[in-house]
Amino acid sequence: MRWVELPGEEPPRVYVHGLGATSPAYFTEVAVHPLLAGRRSLLIDLLGHGLSDRPTDFDYALESHADALARALESAGVTGAEVIAHSMGGSVAVVLAARHPRLVSRLVLVDANLDPLTPVPGAGGSSGIAAYGEKEFLAGGWEEVRDRVGPGWWSTMRLTGREALHRTATHLVRGTVPTMRELLVELEIPRTYLLPEADGPLPGAEALTRAGVSVVPVPDCGHNIMLDNPEGFVRATAAALASPRGRTA
Repeated sequence: MRWVELPGEEPPRVYVHGLGATSPAYFTEVAVHPLLAGRRSLLIDLLGHGLSDRPTDFDYALESHADALARALESAGVTGAEVIAHSMGGSVAVVLAARHPRLVSRLVLVDANLDPLTPVPGAGGSSGIAAYGEKEFLAGGWEEVRDRVGPGWWSTMRLTGREALHRTATHLVRGTVPTMRELLVELEIPRTYLLPEADGPLPGAEALTRAGVSVVPVPDCGHNIMLDNPEGFVRATAAALASPRGRTA
């Protein structure tokens, strides 16, 4: 696994991208913003994505991603990190915090997947990718996905190993046991969930709030909050990182 590292003070921050993405492309602008700059920051690419290796003998389950990320953070001397994670990366970050609690002191989830999904043929994103069998996807299904997702997402998705893309999407749609939402509720660290304001209320937001998760809508953006509204993302993230709020007993 590889990352781009920005020097600064401890405790470190770790940025984790979503499916078919890469952290430097999605997070560099916000990580160097004056409200977030000054911390040691790792813009890390999960296995199969971006700058990292693309092994074909790796299963790319969320738990496996989380364990591989844990090994990378340990090799970098990271403990007690503030983890800022988008979409599928947010799912991995929740699993990371549950399985390797000493590595994570705080979570900021950016429109992350919390629940299992249903594969939908022809859909964009993970549900559409997971609707293919692996052989079908490798034999040409990936070209259909390329044409559906468009040039913006494909600009980073094309760097993702095809086995990695399909297996990660399949496991993301399948989710974890307990679910990512259930794991998130049980964590005892400060947790914030950012979502696009235009999406309306987050399903299950009341239960998350009761468990101590701050649910924060961000205006003027879609799913890629940090790209669509960098200033709004930075303000919301800086406030989340400054907040002492965690789970109450």
